[in-house]
Amino acid sequence: MSRPIQVTQITFAERPTESITSSTFKVEKAALDATLQVGQALVRVDYISIDPAMRGWLRETGASYMAPVQIGETMKAGGIGTVIKVAEGETKIKIGDVINGLTGWADYAVVEFDPRLFQNLTSQYPKATKEDYVEALGGMVSMTAYFGLLEIAKIKPGETVVVSGAAGATGSVVVQLARILGAGKVIGVAGGHEKSQYVEKELGADRCLDYKSSSFKTDFEKEVGLLDVYFDNVGGEILDLALSRLNQHARIVMCGSISTYNDSAHKGIRNYSNLIRQSSIAQGFTLFDYTPRFDEALGAIMKWKQEGKLKRMKFHVENGLESCPDALRTIFAGVNTGKMVVKVSSEGPGQV
Repeated sequence: MSRPIQVTQITFAERPTESITSSTFKVEKAALDATLQVGQALVRVDYISIDPAMRGWLRETGASYMAPVQIGETMKAGGIGTVIKVAEGETKIKIGDVINGLTGWADYAVVEFDPRLFQNLTSQYPKATKEDYVEALGGMVSMTAYFGLLEIAKIKPGETVVVSGAAGATGSVVVQLARILGAGKVIGVAGGHEKSQYVEKELGADRCLDYKSSSFKTDFEKEVGLLDVYFDNVGGEILDLALSRLNQHARIVMCGSISTYNDSAHKGIRNYSNLIRQSSIAQGFTLFDYTPRFDEALGAIMKWKQEGKLKRMKFHVENGLESCPDALRTIFAGVNTGKMVVKVSSEGPGQV
């Protein structure tokens, strides 16, 4: 393929106080600087991952595993792409390889070989199909589910596990892993009948409760009884409700808080004192707490998929780089079932 001389990128234009708006980002074109150092590659971006955590990267301050995006900077994002140029003397990667890394919202990007964020998918999975490459975008959320259940929840056979955001990227994996790891009862929480049916019929939850239902609180109390593990992806009022239904020594896995990411001021939870009365814990974590164990997690996840115990991730695909801002907005409206991604290139991963 001919090497591009221009890059289209979506940059951060205005810091939002609440929801993302049409003025938060802008599309820009710039000359493509393809100067490379060893440990870098120029890639054509094929797919971009859209994740709720990206909303937190737009805040001006606050400690995080990812530095805040600065005004004028290309929006950060993970993605998969096809290598079109490597640095002279580079031996770890070659033209045509498919990589998973920090691409940002752009159609071409210079990607660093950061061990936390970079995979050469071609060398790791030499028989991979296009679908396998796209599936790699779900690798981080799958590992998040894995470590959350094993290391924070320390799930035990026979326990009752409740999962919020159960039809989303992370939640859909948690539901299945809870069953694989021996949970006695798995209950999901999702928004709408269609999503609830997906969680029950395709993911294998015993029940999935529709938080939009007028009877949700009553249904939750009846179906859950007392919970041993609550895997929290949404925060807010559902977290508060879960805190009122704790068994002795329950564990709350604080993974995400999508219901509050757009709030300028967070509302406090009321039922936190139940953690004391029930000798329970609530613990937050990020995936990068477990970087040295990524190979362990990916190996276990692949094994369960090969055994048919864990389904391929479901993807919600939007088309075109310029759809990235809308894709990020819509995940906060609960539009997607499964993992939200944006298809950028008209060519498939690995095609040069």
